[in-house]
Amino acid sequence: MKLSATRLKELAAQHGTPLFIIDHDIIRRNYRLFKKHLPAVQAYYAVKANSNPEIVRTLFDEGASFDVASYNEFMQVYTYLRHFNPKEKNFYIWDKIIFSNTIKDHQTLAKIKKYRPLMTFDNADEVRKIAQYCDTAGLVLRLKVPDIGSQIEMSSKFGAEPADALALIRQAFDSGLVVEGLSFHVGSQCTNFENYSTALQLTAEIFNEARRQGYPLKIVDIGGGFPVPYDSDSPRFEKLAHIIAAECKRLFPADTELIAEPGRFIVATAAVLVSEIIGKARREGKLFYHINDGVYHTFSGVVYDHWIPNFRALRKGKEEVCAVVGPTCDSFDKITTAESLPGNLRIGDLLVTANIGAYSIASSTKFNGFDGARILHLNTL
Repeated sequence: MKLSATRLKELAAQHGTPLFIIDHDIIRRNYRLFKKHLPAVQAYYAVKANSNPEIVRTLFDEGASFDVASYNEFMQVYTYLRHFNPKEKNFYIWDKIIFSNTIKDHQTLAKIKKYRPLMTFDNADEVRKIAQYCDTAGLVLRLKVPDIGSQIEMSSKFGAEPADALALIRQAFDSGLVVEGLSFHVGSQCTNFENYSTALQLTAEIFNEARRQGYPLKIVDIGGGFPVPYDSDSPRFEKLAHIIAAECKRLFPADTELIAEPGRFIVATAAVLVSEIIGKARREGKLFYHINDGVYHTFSGVVYDHWIPNFRALRKGKEEVCAVVGPTCDSFDKITTAESLPGNLRIGDLLVTANIGAYSIASSTKFNGFDGARILHLNTL
């Protein structure tokens, strides 16, 4: 997001800090970039990356599909279907929403049964639970695949062992359910493109064998993990898209429905945070800047997402290695202890953090009674 220092100061003065600024033109640009380079892949925005209602609305208007992980996320999308007739609603839910959390409690399953949802699973107990509480669902079996080198690894918690896949598909059909396809996730912010190639090859072997055995699989969900250009070292999405498109064409039948779950890729670069220095102290020789946001709030991604924060000062000066810490009374609330910033910053000066749109306000809390950042939307329609 390109906002001048003058404009950022104006917005901070007008709205207060901390101020979380979302540019919806960038959200649209990122979504369209994904569609441009993977035109055969239906993009389901992963709502968990940033569930702000205005973001969901923008992507709904763009024609995006949605990956939800809970009943509340499901209903957040469903609210935009109010003007649809019943037939249109039913088709939208099946065609444009996937419930991608592989483990659902039985209360959630019972509540969404009437919607005939598409959902993932990865184990035998989940099959039995779905058959009992939500037998209207269409299923997608999530596979365990390599996620080496990804910022957030997934395979330790999710995914069926490939050797168990056909037995799980058989169990689901024997239970009166229908398995629509297979899915995988190579880990969030994947910079090792070999993960995708390996996952697609593994998925294709199971997909094609299941079809040979008479199971009419038709969907391949390639998950998320598409790299965001956080810095110049991040690999290019365009290169990955070319690899994925070529491998999908080579490995899967022409009638296969390809879908994906981009989240971070859509929203990470669409937001900037303006925070304010509220305290300054030198501790054991190191300069500490205390700001009015921290790891319990917008910088929660430092803890939960392995995100590396960035700061830019709006005042120039000789730089030194500083610590930037949050406003709470918890000593854990240290955003970074090694940020190069001017040593002459004053209380009341502003710091700017770019590319903070994903896994930030989504996991913010009200710890210590501090409110989260105020949210400002730019370029909404």
